[in-house]
Amino acid sequence: MAGKKASKQPFWLGGAAASMAVCFTHPLDLTKYRMQVLQTRSPMLSTLYRFALRDGIFSLWSGLTASILRQSTYSTARFGLYSILSRQLQQRSETAKLSTASTIVCAGVAGGLAGMIGNPTEVILVRMCADAAKPSAERFQYSDAVTGLYRISKEEGVRVSVLMNVSQIAPYTAAKRVILSRTQLQDDIRTHALASLFAGTVATTACAPADVLKSRIQSAAKGSTVMQVVREGLSLEGPIFLMKGWTPAWLRLTPHTVLTFIIMEKLQELVNPTSTAPARATA
Repeated sequence: MAGKKASKQPFWLGGAAASMAVCFTHPLDLTKYRMQVLQTRSPMLSTLYRFALRDGIFSLWSGLTASILRQSTYSTARFGLYSILSRQLQQRSETAKLSTASTIVCAGVAGGLAGMIGNPTEVILVRMCADAAKPSAERFQYSDAVTGLYRISKEEGVRVSVLMNVSQIAPYTAAKRVILSRTQLQDDIRTHALASLFAGTVATTACAPADVLKSRIQSAAKGSTVMQVVREGLSLEGPIFLMKGWTPAWLRLTPHTVLTFIIMEKLQELVNPTSTAPARATA
């Protein structure tokens, strides 16, 4: 029965939910990227306040078109591919629930493929968010995400690197299973929030160094190697530079994950009103 209900979930559902959720969390995403490219030690609130004071409160949503475009590509592919892979694996193994190892494999494959699909849009997102933190002469000044895509294809071609995007599906699913099996909590918003909190903390900490390096490489006007970025960061800022943007990244991940799953559940009710099952945690 679980397999049948899962098959009713449209491919685009996860991407649509993530695109809606990011409209609320974009200022934290923007602040994270700016902290990652800035060679200063300003805390998150100070960085956010400084740019809001200088450019206006609505400037905190600059680059939102790129954020929505990224979620529309990356998250749609990530959730959709995971749903297909996990469903196929369930049918072959004739089991109602995947093991933790199987979940990690499905999430890893889906995340890797989605990363390749969504990488160009993430380059645009990083550049649009980081522009205000750079000197005027070094800014890309993309007016919107579509213009950014066009200019990248025209000016840089296919040289943009494919970088790894780490999915939170596997840790979120594992955390939720532990909560449901070892506590009296039900599969509701409280469980979603706790699972998101745990998974978000682990994922943010583990991915922070790669995220910083990726942001600095993608925001560079000319291609830079990983070693060049590491050497420059260590010499100017010390090892702590690898954790820059951790706080806004963590603060963004938890509400974004909760909002995504809540919106997914509501969208599921709209597209499939006869179903009474809640949105799957592994969708």
